[in-house]
Amino acid sequence: MSKRSEDALIALRKIQRMTEMSSKRLARTAGLTPSQLSVLRILAEYDEVSAGWLAEATQLKHATITSLIDKLEERKMIARRKCDEDRRRVWHTLLPAGKAALTESPDPLHETFSQRFDELVDWEQSMLVAALERITSLLDAANIDAAPILDIGELDENPV
Repeated sequence: MSKRSEDALIALRKIQRMTEMSSKRLARTAGLTPSQLSVLRILAEYDEVSAGWLAEATQLKHATITSLIDKLEERKMIARRKCDEDRRRVWHTLLPAGKAALTESPDPLHETFSQRFDELVDWEQSMLVAALERITSLLDAANIDAAPILDIGELDENPV
């Protein structure tokens, strides 16, 4: 292994470890995953939203959103209500326990990254995106579906 490839792998491992540590800190302080926190934050901005709209806003798959909603509803953080006009449509709202969890939650890593990344000059942003896309290609990960949320996922999820 060359020194440069070793340095690159160390940098990737640091990113992975920071993502893990951030997710664990969020779980420890608020009992949430970064994806669950994103759903709660969206619900805090709007009175009611559909699961499809949440999936689009978070860029997560509909099945993932459904699972997140189920878990948040179990914990009495959100509520579901069938639409009066179309009984197939379901609206989701934030409950007081969800609001409390939001106030206890640290900023997720992807928000810190996004804020700092947006402060970079345009050429530097482009260079970093190109380098990261090249790395995904080198790791045969270019076709993996991923949302812009730095999350290690549920501990009981099956690996790819």
